Amino acid sequence: MIDVAVAGSLHLDIMVAAPRLPGRDETLIGSSWHYKCGGKGGNQAVAAARFGARTAFGGQTGADDFGERLRANLVAAGVDIAHVGIDAAQGSGMSVAISEAGGEYGAVVVSGANLTIDAGSVAARWAPLWDAKVLLLQNEIPEPVSLAAAQAVKARGGRVVLNAAPARKMSAAFLALADVLVVNRVEAAMLSGAEDLAQALALLHAPSRDVVLTRGGDGLMLMTRDGSRVDVPALPVKLVSSHGAGDCFCGALAARLAAGDGIEAACRFATEAAGRFVSAVQSP
Repeated sequence: MIDVAVAGSLHLDIMVAAPRLPGRDETLIGSSWHYKCGGKGGNQAVAAARFGARTAFGGQTGADDFGERLRANLVAAGVDIAHVGIDAAQGSGMSVAISEAGGEYGAVVVSGANLTIDAGSVAARWAPLWDAKVLLLQNEIPEPVSLAAAQAVKARGGRVVLNAAPARKMSAAFLALADVLVVNRVEAAMLSGAEDLAQALALLHAPSRDVVLTRGGDGLMLMTRDGSRVDVPALPVKLVSSHGAGDCFCGALAARLAAGDGIEAACRFATEAAGRFVSAVQSP
């Protein structure tokens, strides 16, 4: 049985090291660059697999070198790619990410083949994924695809973890399917309309949903479905790079939920995993 199914995005990231982000109309001299397989879906699937979950992926690449790299990266991590399609007409998703010397970053994403997944056919085409214990979703593929996936998993009794990243408007019908909603400060404010984090957490809470609000080095705020509030501190580490930390957190969270942990225990495990991730030099 699949522990964690991920329906999401695959992007090949071109990582550029620079002293800071460039300003408008500025040409800035960087110090190095390398490829890194990414996309929130891909990153989270790799993390789930590395934390022991039997993981399978539903998504799409182009018929190009980027796509070959992306599929090979999933396979190397132990992720089942039987349901990763190839679009012969559209290029693979990619991004350019600039990492600053202090560890922060900014990125531009071109979604490519991630946006050409046929929402009307995934329920049938990806059917083996729907028996997963946990379905992990993000906001980098079209909402109708994620909605169809969530409906299919819920119909089989599985749990849906929705990482509402990147921030975008989502339908009430889609949000209602989330058993666990993971947001950062920006996503919490956009979805709730509240700048105060405690207020945003309360507004996003529902009796059928746990809400996890991540705050980087400030730890996280959790409101469980019964209305209990728990704060989990971040692991005290020296930041090397924050790029991909949220995806590591989500993959670890899904893996532990699939293993049977309660939401608080899973959050504590994932917080420590993300802390160790940001303090380590990640391989290209």
